Amino acid sequence: MITDFFRVISTWAIPFFLVAVPLYGAFRKVKVYESFVEGARGGVQTAVRIIPYLVAMLVAVGMLRAAGAIDMMAKALAPVLSFLRFPVEILPLAIMRPLSGSGSMGIVTELISAHGPDSFIGRLAASAYGSTETTFYVLAVYFGAVGIRKTRHAVVAGLTADVVCLATAIIVCRLVF
Repeated sequence: MITDFFRVISTWAIPFFLVAVPLYGAFRKVKVYESFVEGARGGVQTAVRIIPYLVAMLVAVGMLRAAGAIDMMAKALAPVLSFLRFPVEILPLAIMRPLSGSGSMGIVTELISAHGPDSFIGRLAASAYGSTETTFYVLAVYFGAVGIRKTRHAVVAGLTADVVCLATAIIVCRLVF
């Protein structure tokens, strides 16, 4: 019953908004098409401004992965992590996630392929991926796009939130799975 309700909602939500928003704008006498084009123009200008920051971040992440630095760090920290009951398999994800969404998605995909989607590691990888943020990507791209240079407090706040979310994901997954 409830699943049927959510299936209907999820099927019709996007078509509803695609029709309702322009109709609402037209009802309010807003030039819908012109507003859309103006917004798209601003989006393109923002994209052009953030490209250098994006390229720099992607190159740095690619170099870390290609050099094997993340895997070496995981092997070096394995004894400490096992003492803390932190699954060593998740460490590459924990390191990559603040840097890159696509890089960390690759790690999640590898973990799920190796351990299975219903395994503890697969579920923990999905939970950790969904609860943490690409902190340095956000700082590089979004802060760079608007010209913010002093990011010291934002880095600390973002990384603290990532650590808390990762620890919470581990605790909740241990309790639930």
